[in-house]
Amino acid sequence: MWKYIKPYLLFAILAVCFMITEVSMDLLQPSLMSQIIDEGVMGSHNQGNPDLDLVVKLGLIMISIIVIGAIGGFLNNIFVQNISQRIGNKMRQDSFKRIMSFSFPQIDQFGTGSLVTRMTNDITQVQAYISMFIRTMVRTGMMMFGSIFFMFRLDPKFGWIVLCAFPFVIGCIALCLWKANPLFDKLQRQLDDINNIMQEDIAGIRMIKACVREVYEKIRFGKANDALIKTQLKTLMIFAFMNPIMNMLMYSVIGLLIHFGSKDIAAGVSSPGTIMAAITYTTQLLNAILSLVMLFQIVSKGLASWHRLRVILETEPELVDGAFNGQTLTNGAITFEDVAFSFPDSQQPVLKQINLTINPGETIGLMGATGCGKSSLVNLISRFYDVTSGRVLVDGVDVREYQQQALRQKIAVVLQKTDLFNVTIADNIRWGNPQASDEEVVDTAKIAQAHAFISETENGYQNMVTERGSNLSGGQKQRLSIARAVIKPADIIIFDDATSALDLSTESNLYQALNQQRPESTKIIVAQRIATLRQANKIVVMDQGQIVAIGAHDELMSSCDIYQDIYQSQLGEEDEANEQH
Repeated sequence: MWKYIKPYLLFAILAVCFMITEVSMDLLQPSLMSQIIDEGVMGSHNQGNPDLDLVVKLGLIMISIIVIGAIGGFLNNIFVQNISQRIGNKMRQDSFKRIMSFSFPQIDQFGTGSLVTRMTNDITQVQAYISMFIRTMVRTGMMMFGSIFFMFRLDPKFGWIVLCAFPFVIGCIALCLWKANPLFDKLQRQLDDINNIMQEDIAGIRMIKACVREVYEKIRFGKANDALIKTQLKTLMIFAFMNPIMNMLMYSVIGLLIHFGSKDIAAGVSSPGTIMAAITYTTQLLNAILSLVMLFQIVSKGLASWHRLRVILETEPELVDGAFNGQTLTNGAITFEDVAFSFPDSQQPVLKQINLTINPGETIGLMGATGCGKSSLVNLISRFYDVTSGRVLVDGVDVREYQQQALRQKIAVVLQKTDLFNVTIADNIRWGNPQASDEEVVDTAKIAQAHAFISETENGYQNMVTERGSNLSGGQKQRLSIARAVIKPADIIIFDDATSALDLSTESNLYQALNQQRPESTKIIVAQRIATLRQANKIVVMDQGQIVAIGAHDELMSSCDIYQDIYQSQLGEEDEANEQH
């Protein structure tokens, strides 16, 4: 954490100086009040006659002290809040930057809900910890030692009464913190669970309603919420137990001070002003101790949150950047050499002994049963995952030698899941190429067969897309995702089951337009329908993570049993596709 505090060390020193000013002024007030009572009101230095001039003089001094202390506290608060907000902002930026560098397995390992909690709640806790530590630690420390010093100065007996109460105070604080500290980390983990459930349920609300699982999800959320409340109540009970004990100790000390002070007044060795000052210092001291308890509570939460943030900040990305920027190569050739791949923590290989060469400008189809490894194969090209063994080469260079941004700049991907943003249609398309002109946006939409439906919307290309594209149909969302990929000046375009919501006619028109406008780009099409892949230069048939056949449609019909079975199951679609061609 030091690296975050170090740039603001001067601010921290100034904040401490202003806090010293505030506390010093607070510590002077009881002594002045004692002098006003004894000398000004009771006239102890004037044969028992009140000295109103002294009261006015000391009163003005006291007002000045209060004003100076208030200014010191105000400036301290400004500097402390400035430090905590800036540090929080820097932590948030660094955490977000690190998360953006994580691989997909690392994201899955943390969990989206946990990452959101760490980026929001945990950083807020750390900010509170920093501001409370700088402000309260200095104030509490000075107030405690200053009050004890002035108590001994007033009467050593008063100082010893206060010190005798200290072991009980420290023991109570230590017991509460010992009980509460483990609960703070547990609270954050339970908050992660709630955020994960909320995110899953909000993202999958349509499926929940379609499957009539609302009651089940309410029960699941209720259990997680009840667990959180239970832990919160345990924590609150611990600190609720502490406050009455502290108050009991404070009033016991005050009672002893009044008892011994009354005897001293009767004996003529003390004065009412001295007793009042002693009581005020005792109150300041015990209030400082209560503040210290609150500080320890916030510090414990803050340290637990900082530990969770540090795990993110110290987690090295699994995918290490190479040095090659790829600018000298623009062919779009792809080679798989003895590639094998398994997901982390899985013993079952997803891909085995993959050898495949894709020439620049070719259109390659990937066909196979669900779960045979098609999507995993294309994910290796963009290096969303690293191979377990073997090599994937783009333009003759191992993808691990590329800078990740340079590699992905060469590749446009249309994923199975369509993710659209809450901006205009034009801006969603332009996401693939922020420098694209309005004319390029329209031309790309025409290739993606999206121009017609966009033109029919109220504001055309300036029409807003609602969150997750909820105001668009499945086919419309897919076409916008395709347009977003096609507008990118990429050498390789990957369609990962990207046209499943399109009818055969629209799909056929899309690929014809794409081949005419982007003939130089290498195209990889993952699909379930033979009609989608029929015009590809080569079709790669996969089964159980292996390539079982490669060839054009006619070749596979005569040589590959798996392909023939798929063809027979889709015979009606094939007849329709043949009629359209």
